[in-house]
Amino acid sequence: MTKPVLIVGGGLAGLFCALKLSPRPVTILAAAPLGAGASSAWAQGGIAAAIAEGDTPEKHTADTIAAGAGLVDAEMALGMAREAGDRVRDLLFYGVPFDKDLEGQLVQSREAAHSERRIVRVRGDMAGKAIMEALVDAVRRTPSITVHESESAEKLHLTAGRVTGVISRGPTGKARLFSGDQIVLATGGIGHLYAVTTNPVQSSGIGISMAAEAGAVIADAEFVQFHPTAIAIGRDPAPLATEALRGEGAIMVNKAGKRFMQVLHPDAELAPRDIVARAVFAELQAGRGAFLDCRTAIGARFADAFPTVDAACSSAGINPATDLIPIAPAEHYHMGGVLTDKAGRTTLPGLWAVGEVASTGVHGANRLASNSLLEAIVFAARIAEVIPAPLHSAPPVAFAAGPEILPDPETLDMLRQTMADHVGVIRTSLGLKTAIWTLADIEATAASPHLAAMARAALFIAAAAYDREESRGGHFRSDFPGPVPTLAHRSRLTVTELRTIVNAVLAGA
Repeated sequence: MTKPVLIVGGGLAGLFCALKLSPRPVTILAAAPLGAGASSAWAQGGIAAAIAEGDTPEKHTADTIAAGAGLVDAEMALGMAREAGDRVRDLLFYGVPFDKDLEGQLVQSREAAHSERRIVRVRGDMAGKAIMEALVDAVRRTPSITVHESESAEKLHLTAGRVTGVISRGPTGKARLFSGDQIVLATGGIGHLYAVTTNPVQSSGIGISMAAEAGAVIADAEFVQFHPTAIAIGRDPAPLATEALRGEGAIMVNKAGKRFMQVLHPDAELAPRDIVARAVFAELQAGRGAFLDCRTAIGARFADAFPTVDAACSSAGINPATDLIPIAPAEHYHMGGVLTDKAGRTTLPGLWAVGEVASTGVHGANRLASNSLLEAIVFAARIAEVIPAPLHSAPPVAFAAGPEILPDPETLDMLRQTMADHVGVIRTSLGLKTAIWTLADIEATAASPHLAAMARAALFIAAAAYDREESRGGHFRSDFPGPVPTLAHRSRLTVTELRTIVNAVLAGA
């Protein structure tokens, strides 16, 4: 009997990989009820795919490289762009209701830094939700897939340097070991390491922490993308005003009604996200406020065209058809993660990574809009094609571990605020040192293993940002405001190298 592949994560990457593996047996460990804790479900823009007449994978790749600020792996990006059409057709097969015109052709929109209209969407801003609903339904109808919901992974189990299992806690809080020698990490991103984020609480960096602790290489950890138009209504996570609004002509103004992007970039509101995020941050820091004005470009069509954003605004008494939408930058996506090759293999035998937890090199220093869902499905399919049949696995067994200890709320808030204050949109040497001191103390003293793991993932970001003395893409140092040509390469850190940087900072070096 073929043993199951073990997938850790119930988001787009994990579910798509499981479906592509069918009819091979798969076991999924999902940290929340299936689909509920996945940031994929909150994605509003859609999937980038060069399938329209006049568009090409080469054009898509050129846009990806331009947005990535000199660090994109061009071969990886071109391969991804060339596979986009097939993966979109897979999603159509699984029942995703992408928008179509009267002739049955996919409707495509344009987003920031894309040279063509190549984003496939669902009802304007509901792509992520619709994709996840379709895949959850497909997974539940696939007999070869077993799902364990509300199962939170804590640690990778190693045997002689090989990953041979996952230690996790189910709904009862008791630890148990799921064994297997082919494990796919699809745990999502790092959003809840920050005080303001657009991501669900499950995006806590646990995948990076687990993989690094086991010995995997972490790449490009310093590159964090802050979405410039989170809706600033005091909610955690912050609801998102999709970039597609600006693609439809919405503009950004301060409280005096003055546009501020036109003087900063030739593409104005459609400039790369890092530039727009810093501009919004600057307006807020100066006390001028920042708002998205959709009144002229979209107006009365808003509720029908963008129902998710409309609902979020309405919950705060804002009518986007007639009112300005208050905005602020929020952590949105992590370009860094566990280093993989083009097939999704990590540097640890038996461990694969896909989705936001992985670092494939296709995003470089700054992800191009709507490339994240595309990366997830492309590399999930690649893993399914090449992953060998597991040699051994066994039913989950009780594992010797202490009782579950939840993070102390005050310390968790300190961690998140430290990241927002010092490892956010604008960074400095002193701020990054302060973050490292605080995060190292939290990691060393936390009674909760989960909180310690979050601090460890945060340290990777802060240490890599401290080590990169330049500004590039999503990483901006006000003390080193320009790019340095000799630093135009990806970063890589092991946990041992992380400790070297942290210890040097703690020693005052």
